Amino acid sequence: MAIKDIVCLLDIETDLTTAPVQIAAELAIKLNAHLTGISPLIEPIVPALMVQPVPDQFISDARNRAEEKAQSSLQRFADYADRSAVTYETRLLEVTPGGLDTFVNHTRMCDLIVVGQDNPDRPEPLRTDLIEAALFDSGRPILVVPYVGIEAFSCKKVMVAWDGSKTSARAIHAAMPILELADEVQVVMVEAQKLHLPGDPGADLAVYLSRHGVKVSVEKIPAPASGVSDALLNHIHDNQIDLVVMGGYGHSRVREFILGGATRGMLTAMTVPCIMAH
Repeated sequence: MAIKDIVCLLDIETDLTTAPVQIAAELAIKLNAHLTGISPLIEPIVPALMVQPVPDQFISDARNRAEEKAQSSLQRFADYADRSAVTYETRLLEVTPGGLDTFVNHTRMCDLIVVGQDNPDRPEPLRTDLIEAALFDSGRPILVVPYVGIEAFSCKKVMVAWDGSKTSARAIHAAMPILELADEVQVVMVEAQKLHLPGDPGADLAVYLSRHGVKVSVEKIPAPASGVSDALLNHIHDNQIDLVVMGGYGHSRVREFILGGATRGMLTAMTVPCIMAH
């Protein structure tokens, strides 16, 4: 399927450094896609165990401040999109802790969700919750952009983390329009002999990608004691990878997600944009 509708989740607490917006806009131009900027209006959180009632004026003022931040992020997005000459629209979205259904519903009718990695030094409200909801509940692939940003979007050299799972397959299918633009795609398998795949691990995927006109190679790498994510991150660094495609793993437990080790490691320490699907 072509990527023709891209949704970008905007920052509200920080100045728009253009990291996720830049990537979303550049990708939309490359793929001739429509771009939607969504700014979350985070409803004020009133602790349930307050000794005294919270004054209505306090709640009203907090909501007004939240709306001002959300509207400001939409304006910055619109200004950037105008300069980029991309077709776009903006949406203000009310979001409450524990009530992310509105956000998820707005993302289901798109082809790709672009979101910035959470910055531990300048965290965005509910950012981790929104990323996990997009990954596990939207049914759509997500493109996570490192908070440190990158100079420009590039898909010249792409790494596909392959383990034969359905989540990996979904990520590859979702990213196919981008993989077809790549100069080189490396299918990387960590501890390939432990994956119990039939035949020569990775060979079937290489054939499949080549039928789409993708120039592909297969790399089998060992896993260090620190785990799969470190093996992938080291390979990214050593091979100057521009973009990663991989499955996103986790288990849902009444809206609480337990991320798989590789997924958690990549979301925490990623250095290049990463397309994930669940």
